[in-house]
Amino acid sequence: MPSEPEPATPEEPEDPGTDEPAAPPVRPDAEPMVVVDRLHVTYRVLGAETGSGSSRVRRALRRSRPRPREVHALRGVSFVLHRGEAVGVIGSNGSGKTTLLRSIAGLLPGDRGQVFTCGQPVLLGVNAALMNDLTGERNIVLGCLAMGMPPREVREKYADVVEFSGLGKFVDMPMKTYSTGMAQRLRFAIATAQTSEILMIDEALATGDARFRRRSEDRLKELRDEAATVVLVSHSLGTIEETCDRAIWLDHGRVRMDGPAPEVVAAYRGD
Repeated sequence: MPSEPEPATPEEPEDPGTDEPAAPPVRPDAEPMVVVDRLHVTYRVLGAETGSGSSRVRRALRRSRPRPREVHALRGVSFVLHRGEAVGVIGSNGSGKTTLLRSIAGLLPGDRGQVFTCGQPVLLGVNAALMNDLTGERNIVLGCLAMGMPPREVREKYADVVEFSGLGKFVDMPMKTYSTGMAQRLRFAIATAQTSEILMIDEALATGDARFRRRSEDRLKELRDEAATVVLVSHSLGTIEETCDRAIWLDHGRVRMDGPAPEVVAAYRGD
């Protein structure tokens, strides 16, 4: 009699700690604006003491210093962002979201891997750095000039920036008199005064009332219509679903999922 076939041996799961992800695919029908290829970012921080209470006391008595430890913030991250996309980046605290934006903006070098950009990325809150001792009016002028806008264009956009930020009469007062929400609204207004080819926003839409959030979302849609690429980091999953057509889920420095925003958000929620 013929022998029964042996059951198939299940494949061993890949070890995420050792395998590198494949190089990101490039869509032939859209212009790539940002290519992140196997990016690793590691930085050093002072580690917390982990010993017993008595050992901690002994170390304190010896005036020992905490030893630095390495944090592997990004672990082989790969993806491609295309012109006109609005992409949300989600994940728990410490998953590497802000580190990723700073790396794309060129503010944080990678240990391995590469980042390619077509155009100058604008990271909201960094490119539009504001000075507390200066008035809102001076910060608008200096912030727009810092982004490369010529003086003539700054004069043309000034009234729109003031109106969008909602500062009103506070525009003539020093920044140090502003609330956190007012300062964030002004940063957003400055950063979006000029159409940037790559605009990255870290939690900016979480600031302000519902009216300002709606206006911010409308402004992002305008930027997409003008062929800009928008990257939004937010803990507000509703904002990601409403504003973005694609989402990237980071988990412990790795891309856990990359796809249509509703599907990625649903998976992140555990739906």
